[in-house]
Order: sequence, then structure tokens, then C-alpha cells
Amino acid sequence: MKKHKFNLATFNVNGLRARLHIVLPWLQENDIDCLCLQETKVQDSDFPAGAFSSIGMNLAFKGQKAYNGVAVVSPHDIDNVAYGFGDSMDEPDDPARLLTCRIQGIDIINAYVPQGRAVDHPNFQKKLAWFKRLRTLLETRYQYSLKLVCCGDMNVAPEPIDVYAPEKKLNHVCFHEAVRKAFKDCLGWGLSDCFRLLHPDEPDQYTFYDYRIPRAIERRLGWRIDHILATDALCQNLRECSIDIRPRKMQKPSDHTFLKAEFSLKG
Repeated sequence: MKKHKFNLATFNVNGLRARLHIVLPWLQENDIDCLCLQETKVQDSDFPAGAFSSIGMNLAFKGQKAYNGVAVVSPHDIDNVAYGFGDSMDEPDDPARLLTCRIQGIDIINAYVPQGRAVDHPNFQKKLAWFKRLRTLLETRYQYSLKLVCCGDMNVAPEPIDVYAPEKKLNHVCFHEAVRKAFKDCLGWGLSDCFRLLHPDEPDQYTFYDYRIPRAIERRLGWRIDHILATDALCQNLRECSIDIRPRKMQKPSDHTFLKAEFSLKG
């Protein structure tokens, strides 16, 4: 049985139409089977679908004007597309924060987890609940024996190694012990952090650099809050997981950059 690669990437684009000069060339330069985008900030009627179809890409997307928005881009057919959790707690924002689909037999969950604002803000409780809902979705819709990837902007730095100056971030909504626990409880269903599987102790590996911090990349002042999480059926065949910092250094970049993984599959 022949082996083939499945290359997946995730990128919080922070405004898709303003980042086409980054996304389109990146897709053409990288052999990608699935690109998950978050924070596209464009309503469906204004989505630049033609720009992607012109380079042979298929799309699934759901957006809102000026904020949120998720999309999946692939040269392959995108099947079983659904948006939101479909549970009793679904809110108007949820379909533009969660996209599920299947590409070449691999189940994909593209997630843009709420940031949370502040630990004492109601949105932080929504964020914690969001991870519980994601765990419930995994339990009710999937089996951990499947080939499944859950990726996106999770807005969580799981360990001290994943954020600069962690001792000063203990009350931050992306590093507070409660959100780190919620994230790990979600992974407990049967998901592994692909990046840390291959780079368990590597410091200064970040996917997000705040615009407001001067020379943040050079000073290594970042966060690893974008993740590719996968089931054992995929992780056993994980060949690469890396952060591409180059797009963050381009003109008019997103504050995030691309995280990509390569799986070697049979069939």
C-alpha cells in the first residue's frame, strides 16, 4: 500500500482581504492539502472566493462583518461541512468560530476560540464553557480512533514554555490556570499537541506576536496559542510540525503566523 503526505496548516489571518498578499503566495509556495483560517473578518457575500478558485482551491467559509470568521481552503473536495456546535448553547457568533469538515478521509475541526477579554469578565466564562462544548462535540460526533485534526487559534498557551515571561501572565486570559486546565481537559478526549510531540523542550517557539510590542520577534516576546491537535491515528504518522515565521515579518502582516504539519498516510 502506497504512502502519501497530508499537509495541513492553520493561520489566524486577522482580516483575510488585507492578507491576500500573504495567503495566496504562501499557498502556491507550499504543498498544502488543507489550510484552516481564522478571524477572516468578512461576511460571506464579500468573501474573496474568486482569488482562491483562480489558483485551483476549493473553499468552505462562514463569516461576519469586521470580526470572527473561519474558512477552510483545499485543492481537494471538502465534504461534510458544518458550522457551529449545533448544541442548545449555540450563539450567533458560533458558526463563524467553528467549522467542521472532511478532506481525503480526515476529519477537520477549525476553531477560533474566544479570547476572553479579562478573567473577571463574563466572556472568560464563555471561553471556559467553549472548551467544554468542544469536548462534548468530540464525544458525541467523533471516535478517537478516527483520523481527526482539531486546529486553529485556541487562545491558550498550554505551558510556561509557550509564552514569554510566564510568571507575569498568570492572570492573563490566555495563560490563566483555569483556561489551561480547560484546554488540557479537552485534549484528554484523545488529542495530542503535534508541535510539542516533535519539539518537546524547544523554547521561544511562538505563533503570535503582539503588534503593540516593538521588535517583538527579534526580542522573542510571543505566544504559542495556535495549535494543531490530532488523534493517535494521525500522530503515529506525524513527520513534521513547524512554525513559519516569515509571513509575520512581511509588510502588513497578521499578528499571527502559519503553523503547519505533515502526516504520512497509507492508502
